Amino acid sequence: MGKQSIATKREKQLESQDDGSQAQEHRLDQMAHSTEPAQVPSKQSWTIEDSEELYRIQGWGEPYFSINAAGHITVSPKGDRGGSLDLFELVNALKQRNVGLPLLIRFSDILEDRIERLNACFSKAIARYSYDGVYRGVFPVKCNQQRHLIEALVRFGKPHQFGLEAGSKPELLIALATLDTPGALLICNGYKDQEYVETAMLARRLGHTPIIVLEQLEEVELVIEASRRLQVQPILGIRAKLSAKGIGRWGTSAGDRAKFGLTIPEVINAVEQLRSAGMLDSLQLLHFHIGSQISAISVVKDALREASQIYAELVRLGANMQYLDVGGGLGVDYDGSKTNFYASKNYSMQNYANDVIAAIKDMCVARGLTMPTIVSESGRAIASHQSVLVFDVLGTSDVISEIPELPHDDDPLIIRNLYETYQSINVDNYQEAYHDATQFKEEAVSIFGFGFLSLPDRARAERLYWACCAKILQIARQQDYVPDDLEDLEKIMASIYYVNLSVFQSAPDSWAIDQLFPILPIHRLDEEPTCRGTLADLTCDSDGKIDQFIDLRDVKYVLELHPLQPTEQENPKSGEPTHPSALIPPPAYAPYYLGLFLNGAYQEIMGNLHNLFGDTNAVHIKLTPKGYQIEHVVKGDTMTEVLGYVQYDSEDLIENIRRRAEQALQENRITLQESQLLLQNYERSLSRYTYLAS
Repeated sequence: MGKQSIATKREKQLESQDDGSQAQEHRLDQMAHSTEPAQVPSKQSWTIEDSEELYRIQGWGEPYFSINAAGHITVSPKGDRGGSLDLFELVNALKQRNVGLPLLIRFSDILEDRIERLNACFSKAIARYSYDGVYRGVFPVKCNQQRHLIEALVRFGKPHQFGLEAGSKPELLIALATLDTPGALLICNGYKDQEYVETAMLARRLGHTPIIVLEQLEEVELVIEASRRLQVQPILGIRAKLSAKGIGRWGTSAGDRAKFGLTIPEVINAVEQLRSAGMLDSLQLLHFHIGSQISAISVVKDALREASQIYAELVRLGANMQYLDVGGGLGVDYDGSKTNFYASKNYSMQNYANDVIAAIKDMCVARGLTMPTIVSESGRAIASHQSVLVFDVLGTSDVISEIPELPHDDDPLIIRNLYETYQSINVDNYQEAYHDATQFKEEAVSIFGFGFLSLPDRARAERLYWACCAKILQIARQQDYVPDDLEDLEKIMASIYYVNLSVFQSAPDSWAIDQLFPILPIHRLDEEPTCRGTLADLTCDSDGKIDQFIDLRDVKYVLELHPLQPTEQENPKSGEPTHPSALIPPPAYAPYYLGLFLNGAYQEIMGNLHNLFGDTNAVHIKLTPKGYQIEHVVKGDTMTEVLGYVQYDSEDLIENIRRRAEQALQENRITLQESQLLLQNYERSLSRYTYLAS
């Protein structure tokens, strides 16, 4: 999937025009003369279907997200079982309840639906292939450790005996206190010390079914000693390092040099140690993991083939094998392309379940073995869809294409050359004109550096250059093919939309590993988005941006957005008293909300406090016959809280400011009213949200 031209990236082709006609030249000239940022020529009649196609919402959003007749995103938390909410109206209602943006909205019903779908897919596969075993899923706590989510997941999983997977001692403590489903599995992964092992073993006394998975050879002796000391017969598993190769960002999770698991010689060593200790009957589970977000089903099949044979050999060696844990990796189609692209997957959940069941059954039949209980740890596929991050746009920085001034005879030659280039641009020479304009701009910078061009003239040269680019871009957008050297022009001319969030806090994978998430406006989708932009967050960091977006083919580097709408400024009538709130200027633009979707796995816990932007507000929404119910409101961090994370005491800070204000007052550097205003603002800020008020 290679790069595309500007034209082929566009979701809708513009209506054809008569190339070379006077009307087209006049229209292009008018666009380039605009003082507004360069915009895409508007389609005569834009529909919500156009927005659905543009943002690929049917590809990644079904069955939970769509667009209604008002042009708003709708959420169907129960999927195709009915009932929906208007996301734009929901956000406005939450703001009226003093829950400000940025805002993470979790839909509990989506979480329930994902669990039911996964179990239904395995049930269907078991019936289809006449599999004699059962399926028992577990949720990896590491995907999202938030208390309300884990409690809901355990509640929704009870009909399916759905369990939990712990990858650390703190996660084990969460699982032990939360999981109360009889028969549900508690898979114990990760590095283990004596306390971890003892806690997991003693959990059997509480009615849990903990399975301690041996991931390091040193853990074998640790388990043997703890079992003898506590007189508890544990259930053990082995995580094997497969030779089957993973794929994508987490492909190195498998193989001989993988972080976790035992090599085949180490597996044999562990078996012999357990045999010598009289504990080989405790070995009941084989676990493998080939990485998160597996995009190609062929990778899953290869791993299953190898793991199935290892399982059969463990049975032959005398282990009391009962479970085969296929790990995680069930992917999410972030871009809706249904391909083996890293942000997609070329299989469905049902395809995945079918291949798992079929591969393991084939092995059991061939080797004459009892069919094991199948375990999977599909965290991303369960948790991703259930939350949406909604944030507002604060403003934009645009490349303005001003009307070029007619140069005078005594103007510098570089100005006259650029103007001549601008005038000559047409559909036949736009590529050549781009190179000419670029060369002239570089020459202007060079001449300025040697002191032969004034600052105002350099500004004129740059304005002319951007006017040339705007005119060339309008022509390029209408072509079936655009030369490679013009592919970056769309990005160069894109606006920067400043958004009220921290990428490092709310979408860290976007920054760290170039993870793609669907991002689009949650309203105005019945209007054509005529602007192209990238997103910049609130942090003082050049990496605090999102400039890669989902596309049908490959990745696009600008997002289609709407121009911001100015708010009407109301002036108080003469003689009327002025309320203190009237001293605060109204926002310059009407609210414009964007949503980041499929971010329910990993993002919350991996977010960091860059620039001390803390956790966002979060709400849990449940669908009801009368609309919806707000189950929980989890307020985001205040400035006092984030300052406390870095060992500042708010009372000490206030006292320091008070002393300095008093000293300045004594030295007549500040008035009493000013000092009181400073202190009031300081104290008020400490109790408020770390993000900007919206």
